[in-house]
Amino acid sequence: MRNLKIFTVLMSLFFISAAFGKKDPMILPTSLRITVLDKLGNAVQGATVTLYRNSSDYEKSENAVAGPMKTNEKGQVTFKKLEPKSYYVEAKKGDKSNYGEAEQTGVLIKGRMNKVNIIID
Repeated sequence: MRNLKIFTVLMSLFFISAAFGKKDPMILPTSLRITVLDKLGNAVQGATVTLYRNSSDYEKSENAVAGPMKTNEKGQVTFKKLEPKSYYVEAKKGDKSNYGEAEQTGVLIKGRMNKVNIIID
């Protein structure tokens, strides 16, 4: 009888430690949702959005990290599986772009859906 109680206690501890002992639950990917707006604050559907690692690549429009992607009806694109760092964003549609304004994001927070609004004019 005593052995059965000890066994029951040990098995209970094992299952509790297995359930709560994990220090690193499934980590979510670092993502960035960009909403492209016009100067009046309206969503811009069909804008092309591209991410760059540095200002030199951004200025030359080369070596894109992600994209180009087109915005949806809400003016949004989502980039997934990014590094938690700052990126340069190129957003344009027709003759309108964000060049010269709001070109760089802040450092993205790891494991989160980061959100940025970009105005094109």
